[in-house]
Amino acid sequence: MRILVTGAAGFIGSHVADLLAEDGHEVVALDALLPEAHGGTAPPWAVRHRLVTGDVRDVELLGGLLRGVDAVCHQAAMVGHGLDPSDAPGYAAHNDLGTASLLAAMHAAGVRRLVLASSMVVYGEGRYHCDAHGVVRPAGRRPADLTAGRYEPVCPDCGARLRPGLVPEDAPLEPRSTYAATKLAQEHLAAAWARQTGGGVWALRYHNVYGPRMPRDTPYAGVASIFRSALAGGAAPRVLEDGRQRRDFVHVTDVARANVLALTAPAPDGLVPLNVCSGEPHTVGELARELAAAMGGPAPVVVGGGRPADVRHVVADPARAARLLGFSARTGFAEGVAAFATAPLRAPAARSGHRPQ
Repeated sequence: MRILVTGAAGFIGSHVADLLAEDGHEVVALDALLPEAHGGTAPPWAVRHRLVTGDVRDVELLGGLLRGVDAVCHQAAMVGHGLDPSDAPGYAAHNDLGTASLLAAMHAAGVRRLVLASSMVVYGEGRYHCDAHGVVRPAGRRPADLTAGRYEPVCPDCGARLRPGLVPEDAPLEPRSTYAATKLAQEHLAAAWARQTGGGVWALRYHNVYGPRMPRDTPYAGVASIFRSALAGGAAPRVLEDGRQRRDFVHVTDVARANVLALTAPAPDGLVPLNVCSGEPHTVGELARELAAAMGGPAPVVVGGGRPADVRHVVADPARAARLLGFSARTGFAEGVAAFATAPLRAPAARSGHRPQ
């Protein structure tokens, strides 16, 4: 297959491009190489793919790149929690206008297969059970709750403490941050495109991805990279809340394999979301302790508090991806974190703007 990979020099996109090439596919690699992300130059791992430097909002450029393409793997995005609402125009421009422009170009070129990088952030909080009321959406956590150390969500009907469970793809969607809102908008745009064109979209909802080539020393990085940057500087990782918030940490090589499976599977009817996860829940505190031990650094410090858009627990149900794509993660938590301690990361880039990937 001939496959256009957007964001092909980035953290996840570069691993997808490498695996596609290793499997014998022809990769058309596109990345804007914005200074905020790459320092303006291609990272060494992108050289093998004859990288095209360009923006997904450039419909004329896309028209040429899409000739003869069988499918598109759309990884280009501005990622991460962000800093404050001043980030919103950048997120909307890169993620939503970028996706809309790509979909328009795909329509013009007659390309009908898309794998979209989505995210677990579209869920907001995960799935919770109340002993009295069954599955419920928890009451929102207020800043005063976080300040007082009341981290666990409670039932909106009776105020009882809830039990977290696995979140399936048909759970209610409730984005809590600007980034999350733009990721959900990408799914909606792609679903509308699929209905209008008869195209098929696998929307891969990545959970907490970590591994080689993560960006470092940036507020837009994932928590694993933030912890490693602290340890590399001799500082203890700072863990928000009480460190018991649960996540699913999935290795980037598994995420790349999920993309290849989606690109080579029969196209779905319309848009089908899939959790891409390890299936092994772990706490943020566990991640910090494992990484500190692997790097021989100071023990993590639990600092309490929390950020307004943070959620307490979001752990994925992996069953649909296993059933429809035959995907299951291969890299275990301990093995992956130990390897991440010495894995190559992307060098710091300019800090004056946003960090698209």
